[in-house]
Amino acid sequence: MAFVVHRLAVLQDNYVFVLHDRGEAAVVDPAVAAPVIDKLRELGARLVAIFNTHHHHDHVGGNRELLAAYPEAIVYGGAADEGRIPGQTVFLQHHDRVTFGGITGEVLFVPGHTRAHIAYHFPGHLFCGDTLFSGGCGRLFEGTPSQMVQSLSQLRQLPDDTKVWCAHEYTLNNLKFAVTIDPDNAALADRFEIVKQMRTDHIPTIPSTIGVEKATNPFLRWDSPALQRVTKQTEADRVFAKIRGMKDLF
Repeated sequence: MAFVVHRLAVLQDNYVFVLHDRGEAAVVDPAVAAPVIDKLRELGARLVAIFNTHHHHDHVGGNRELLAAYPEAIVYGGAADEGRIPGQTVFLQHHDRVTFGGITGEVLFVPGHTRAHIAYHFPGHLFCGDTLFSGGCGRLFEGTPSQMVQSLSQLRQLPDDTKVWCAHEYTLNNLKFAVTIDPDNAALADRFEIVKQMRTDHIPTIPSTIGVEKATNPFLRWDSPALQRVTKQTEADRVFAKIRGMKDLF
């Protein structure tokens, strides 16, 4: 039986994900602790794992307080983030395995946004932090376009029905940009209209799916002839770098 994912909106536009299964819970990227603790109490669940994707404060800011309340919780993070994630006790490498609720997930090393970023892929679920966004991708703070293309290439190979649980509600702004560089993409145009209405109605756009992202997210479409024409580039790294630079200025 699969775990249930509870999406918590925190701070300005962050999402924290609480995974729940029969009295136990795990949390992904707890920016703050209080809403997580409230949800755990509501569920009657004890926290057994904290899955961090990278070291940025809006992803690990709740670690210490959660550990004070649930000292038995294990804190997972990338091996290359050693010393940067509060309370980290497990240091994960590419293709390592993690388990929650009897379900085994695979760790994917996806640098680009940061040098140590990882993602957690459970069957049907991808927790990707700030590497892949709904309609976009993370800025390159510590990585290169080549690294990010390699990272996103891994993610777009996942099954199309995989739910994408990214850590921010950026979809509307991402699609506002996407339609400017991929105006003839009918799937993107349709999605943009749907997302505009969702956000007008204050409906979260997360999760997305890998299939939707492959069809509409320009940062997964470096091999699209339309985007190669717009960027005047053909090599994947250069197409991506051009789009990323345009988005940074949007």
